[in-house]
Amino acid sequence: MDQAIIKSKLAGIKCFMLDMDGTFYLGNRLLDGSLCFLDKLRETGRSTLFLTNNSSKSATVYVEKLKGMGVKEPFLSVLTSGQAAGSYCLREKKGQKAFLLGNDMLRAELESMGVSIDQEHPDYVLIGYDTSLDYAKMTAVCDFVRAGLPYIATHPDFNCPTETGFAPDIGAIMAFIEASTGRRPEQIIGKPYGGIVEEALRKTGLQKQELAMVGDRLYTDIATGLNFGILSILVLTGEATMDDVESGDIKPDLIFKRLSAMNEYL
Repeated sequence: MDQAIIKSKLAGIKCFMLDMDGTFYLGNRLLDGSLCFLDKLRETGRSTLFLTNNSSKSATVYVEKLKGMGVKEPFLSVLTSGQAAGSYCLREKKGQKAFLLGNDMLRAELESMGVSIDQEHPDYVLIGYDTSLDYAKMTAVCDFVRAGLPYIATHPDFNCPTETGFAPDIGAIMAFIEASTGRRPEQIIGKPYGGIVEEALRKTGLQKQELAMVGDRLYTDIATGLNFGILSILVLTGEATMDDVESGDIKPDLIFKRLSAMNEYL
């Protein structure tokens, strides 16, 4: 693509929504050029919002991880699918109580936001990526879903990448629930769905044309941008390859080898 066209596409972007694992870091290793990219954003007066589908960890945990990698203010703004789901529930389920399938960290974050949780007599079901899952929890959530309670999920991912491969994520949990109850969630919040986009717009106070979605996964990060009219930028530091782009239906607006490869166009 012509350099002038790339510059024109990036010219109006005020905030880069950044996926984390595979985009900014890989596991516990900072990816080459990530801090250099932030330096360029600081120089040009732009901001970031780190965006993650992983609802098993709180935003505070991610902020501390980023700090440990050398990230400093004003680039420590994080939005998780758990936070976005909490905001959705506070708006759309006002005064109601949730049955939560999630670990203690997600529960604490939701309760700190004001979400009311009642595991015995809930009004609706909210599921996250529960790393403390056991059979008793699965039986309870299926009972409530089978009974017809409104059903919300924080995000759709089937697997969570780990240093040794993959761990079953919330998508696998939803498949278990569907096999038992015949139901899928009425609302999914995280990428590539709209709930997390709406929360990002509220959090940044910007318009869609002032945002870019940057990530390494076509079916979550890039699809989010394409689905909601936000500039989509693929970086080749994680999951997706150029072969995936060429053979698939999801086509990013821009593609860079890594985050810092954008610097010359900003």
